Amino acid sequence: MKLALKVTPGAKRNEVLGWEDDYPQVGRVLKLKIAAPPVEGKANKEIILFLAKSLGLPKSAVELVHGTSGRIKLAEIPDGTDLSALEQ
Repeated sequence: MKLALKVTPGAKRNEVLGWEDDYPQVGRVLKLKIAAPPVEGKANKEIILFLAKSLGLPKSAVELVHGTSGRIKLAEIPDGTDLSALEQ
């Protein structure tokens, strides 16, 4: 399944801020703060690790398929993944 993300890199710590509905051109997005800086793919790697750990998935099961250089990203995760761990 596809998961739209709005990411703020360079934060103090990794955290889920919650869902934002009706984001322009994307629809519903999950807002994240990521501690890694947005250089040399460090933030993207941290997003994959953070989502995998939060959802109880191996890191190989999470892939960024779009938006690797922007704040809005599209992640691919296995169908049927329980997203309740991301709820606050």
